[in-house]
Amino acid sequence: MSTSVTYTAVLDARRSTAEHLARLLRDRRAEIGTRRGRRALGCLRQAVLVLRWFIDGTRLAQLARDNGLSTSATSRYLHEGLAVLAAGAPDLDTALRRAREAGLTHLNLDGTVVRTGRVAAVGPNGADLWWSGRHRHHGGNVQVISTPDGWPLWVSPVRPGREHDTTCARHHGLIDTLNGLAVELGVPTLVDLGYENAGNGLRHPVKKPAGGILTEAQQTYNKVIRGVHGVCERANSLLKTTFKALRRVSLDLSRITKIAAAALVLLQLEYGRAI
Repeated sequence: MSTSVTYTAVLDARRSTAEHLARLLRDRRAEIGTRRGRRALGCLRQAVLVLRWFIDGTRLAQLARDNGLSTSATSRYLHEGLAVLAAGAPDLDTALRRAREAGLTHLNLDGTVVRTGRVAAVGPNGADLWWSGRHRHHGGNVQVISTPDGWPLWVSPVRPGREHDTTCARHHGLIDTLNGLAVELGVPTLVDLGYENAGNGLRHPVKKPAGGILTEAQQTYNKVIRGVHGVCERANSLLKTTFKALRRVSLDLSRITKIAAAALVLLQLEYGRAI
């Protein structure tokens, strides 16, 4: 007699999202020439497996047991799902074109550190490459561009957690691109002091001078900038609260790039909104 306990669970995702992912997986199988009946899971069951990992943070070992698979096979199913989802994420040019077409008054830029397990990677001067001194844990830095109301438009590839937000933004070409957008169309990007002196197109609060005080006008300006830009924190919160997979990543850190891009696509599917 079995001593295990079975139960029924409901995944907090729209069925249309699972069906969309299943279609992407079906197209992928057709592309690589997978013959009918050669997979242990059908496309819809594979889609549910991927969504369980994303939304509930279900461990690979649990997913393997529930689907009668080996852990290695489960991992392959998962990474295939990540790949087909991430392929649908907009690149920077596409995201900014959509922002221009929508007539947005401004954009928001903010970085978030995706927590990871301990990583043994030595960086410059012997420093721990993936250790974030600001957050006091290992992680990868992802830059997020969002709309005025805090809806994420674009997510960057991952950079080591020890890197400053401005350093990451420069690496991705964001500084020159966003400054150019401000000059060309008059669309500034609101940021925090982590991007201080990155260009006139990136508007941030005025930093209090050492031993000095801010003028009344500067204090008022800071209140306005922080109040308007504060909404952008919703973008990072949406991604991390919706998907447990983004709260702590135990996979290869390079996978954070695809995980973040796939999460952006899933968020757009769940809310039926691209911009």
